[in-house]
Amino acid sequence: METEQDVAQEEFDFQGSLPFQVFAPAEQRVPFVFNSPHSGRNYPKSMLDASGLTPLQLRRSEDVFVSELFECVVELGAPLLVANFPRAWLDVNREPYELDPKLFRERLPGHANIRSIRVSGGLGTIPRLVAENLEIYSRPPTLEEGLNRIENIYRPYHETLRRLMARSSVLFGHAVLVDCHSMPSKGSKADNDGRPDIIVGDRYGTSCHGRISREVIQRFSALGYRVTRNKPYAGGFITEHYGRPMKGLHAVQIEINRALYMNERTLQPAPGFTALAEDIRSVMSHLISLPDSELHSVPLAAE
Repeated sequence: METEQDVAQEEFDFQGSLPFQVFAPAEQRVPFVFNSPHSGRNYPKSMLDASGLTPLQLRRSEDVFVSELFECVVELGAPLLVANFPRAWLDVNREPYELDPKLFRERLPGHANIRSIRVSGGLGTIPRLVAENLEIYSRPPTLEEGLNRIENIYRPYHETLRRLMARSSVLFGHAVLVDCHSMPSKGSKADNDGRPDIIVGDRYGTSCHGRISREVIQRFSALGYRVTRNKPYAGGFITEHYGRPMKGLHAVQIEINRALYMNERTLQPAPGFTALAEDIRSVMSHLISLPDSELHSVPLAAE
């Protein structure tokens, strides 16, 4: 017979891996921190048992291979924070309590944000849906289970990210967070010409010095990629929360079109993977070489 303790232990079993990891050089040489919050692919058995979806369907929300695409930054001298837990289980690119009243049977706490656009779309801190609007659970988690995820995984994850940013700021006088994501190649019907290759999000010029966004856009564009800024992705909770240019803390989000490097049906690497990884290394090498004098406390960038 399964006990409550067994359920709790199973809930946090990420196939024997740590929930998240920091990959760091022996000595941090640049004021940059890289973050891959949605590339986790280790699904707790309890979630698989409670879901009505196949493992492949559950993985539709993953930023598949993004941590591998950006692993070059460690060699370049910057730390890389990587989630091993899946986004479909817990999304750390949300406020801590964006909780979905359609998911939980119990009454939600008064401080929960139940009216955000993300919650309305089924994509709160504990997601109800994965890509293609598929319901994740045939047996939804209890509120206690959801709050445990927030307390035991979400909070330590953000404490780690804050610590990395604080350390970079102390070492270099400022810090730049690059939040790394991927996106499906097909979006809404409004994407008549298909989605761009790269989207750079800076919360409409408020989360980082404009030079950072421009550098990423110009470098990818020079390599032949179709790049847009803030549309349709301007950056989520992490970009908005950690970007404080007036305090010398900058945050920029990079979204990569999955069709560039993977088969979106099978979730396997495509022939373009190696070339894209090399281009990302080139762009990041240029980005981390930006003059420090421009990135201390600065006025907000103009959109």
